[in-house]
Amino acid sequence: MTDREALARLLDGVKRGEEAACRQVYLTWRPGVLRLLEGFAQLDSDEREDLVQEIFTRAFRAIGNLKSPETFEGWLYSIARNRGLSALARKGTRREVNERYAQEQNDSAELIPDSVRAELDIEVVRGLIAGLPEGPEKETVRLFYVEGELSAREIAEKMGVGKSAVTMRLERFRARVRRQLMLDVLNRRWEP
Repeated sequence: MTDREALARLLDGVKRGEEAACRQVYLTWRPGVLRLLEGFAQLDSDEREDLVQEIFTRAFRAIGNLKSPETFEGWLYSIARNRGLSALARKGTRREVNERYAQEQNDSAELIPDSVRAELDIEVVRGLIAGLPEGPEKETVRLFYVEGELSAREIAEKMGVGKSAVTMRLERFRARVRRQLMLDVLNRRWEP
């Protein structure tokens, strides 16, 4: 049997999904595929290993499209080259997006002076207090944040409740403030 016949028989086994044939193709051509991918210096070893798996998976799925067994090696290396180029492009795009995002964050932070940002945050807090329904929670928040002269213990005594009740009301309010400030920051960042 010639090398050409042996290769044709091996590739026919791959087409039929024979595990032994797939394993032999993988073990035979994996070193060459890996050497080709090492030419893509920006890819680390884990990325190259992932690509090797992807390349052979794609090749095994598309093996029926191969016209001639003699063209297998070139065809496989062509898949490897294309997958390597795609991986580099994805990696470059990710890096570019991350750099742009970091720059936009820096730019937007510089656009709003600290004094204006603080005033915007204070307005958010005032709006949240005004939006609370009348009741013990609003009274607790008003006494603590608006009047600002009483401690949590003193507010609890004045309202006739335990200090833990006052603390819980204040924590709920702080969580609302954090959520709203985060939403406002996100909205400011994406406004034109």
